[in-house]
Amino acid sequence: MMNLNARPKLLLITASVLLLVTSAKAPASDVRAVEAELLERARRNIERRRKGDVLVRFQTPQGEPIKNTQVDIEQASHGFLFGCIIFDLVWTREPYKPELYKQRFKELFNFAVLPFYWKRYEPRQGETMREKTLEVVRWCRANGITAKGHPLVWTNRSGVPSWLQGYSAEKTQELLLGRVKREVGGFAGQIDIWDVVNEAVNTRTWTHLGVADYIKEPVDKIADYVEKAFKAAREANPKADLILNEYNTIARPEVRDRFFQLVQELKRRGTPISGLGIQAHEPREHWYPPKEVWATFDRLASLGYPLHITEFIPQSGGKNITGGWREGKWTQETQAEFAEQFFRLSFGHPAVVSINWWGLSDRRIWLPGGGLLTKEYEPKIVYNRLQKLVHKEWKTRIETKTDEKGTVVFRGFYGKYVITLKTEDGKPRSFDEVLRKGQQNRWVFTVEQ
Repeated sequence: MMNLNARPKLLLITASVLLLVTSAKAPASDVRAVEAELLERARRNIERRRKGDVLVRFQTPQGEPIKNTQVDIEQASHGFLFGCIIFDLVWTREPYKPELYKQRFKELFNFAVLPFYWKRYEPRQGETMREKTLEVVRWCRANGITAKGHPLVWTNRSGVPSWLQGYSAEKTQELLLGRVKREVGGFAGQIDIWDVVNEAVNTRTWTHLGVADYIKEPVDKIADYVEKAFKAAREANPKADLILNEYNTIARPEVRDRFFQLVQELKRRGTPISGLGIQAHEPREHWYPPKEVWATFDRLASLGYPLHITEFIPQSGGKNITGGWREGKWTQETQAEFAEQFFRLSFGHPAVVSINWWGLSDRRIWLPGGGLLTKEYEPKIVYNRLQKLVHKEWKTRIETKTDEKGTVVFRGFYGKYVITLKTEDGKPRSFDEVLRKGQQNRWVFTVEQ
């Protein structure tokens, strides 16, 4: 399992990469050149940083090598987290075609985000959606899918239950921190990754519950309530990965700077942050310039935390592409092209540890046309494109033979593997192992004959 608390090193950008297009509309040749340069950098990083070397040895119980024998090496799952929200199974009383939905989900993803918006999770004080949520968590675990909770604290009115209005500000904060501890502690061992605070630099602080949702407040005041929430979550589950999630950090450098300042302040205070969340859907019709994507990753990675792409949802509904980097309409083809580019950049940056799509199908979707499937759960172009990328190009499958020492040496993507030895007696022997980053991966299997 990936260590999400590992501190990534800042990837330095060469001067040539920084000489990027400054005008609102880049010439097509410049666009392609910049994309190609960054995508090539990402490709090299994927080969160097997403893979590890393995030595496998097969031996008899007496320690003798098993020579010249067929070996099949197949990666069963990724160490990197490729995910999607799974809200439909929690919020819908009778989900549409639930078995097909689950099939499509697990065929592509190993990571699922479950909804914990306080307003909807606990619409009446003391009445929560815990049991329905647990049902989905159990399905995730049974299918090798890591579960994450989103979000615990969000001061937008969609994240604050109306029944809090009868309490004082001091009491609401007490109830808030109690809710954080209840969920993080209550789901420990089942959900160990959380978006603890959502959109902190863009929304009101917890002490200002009577004002508009989206306002800018001083970083030190924001840090006060964020720090308390993270400390409450850490107290409830010392092993949990705790994420601070924010939007508009790619498209708006001024938001990125405020977020950077907030994290600096929280780090100074010793706040137990495990990772930083990057929402990648604002402005909603933007095709992000690769330069801004990479610059955001580098800037935030310099703070020393792993990065999570928490909300990604390019559309296919025919709206105009904005952002000045590409022109045209958002169609199934452009949705797939942008998604592949963004996935390559994300997987190719060493600080990024997860990427999460914001809605599986167009049946229930936040932005029209943003799903990976049609309303009838048929794969769109983007689903097939990502399937090929994640489960073909970025998965290791090797057929080989042991040498005279009974060994096989290979280089593969990090994750879980099934190693099958096919001996002459016709009885294949299979072994499970995990290729881990930062470890000496030497696997010795003893085969009974």
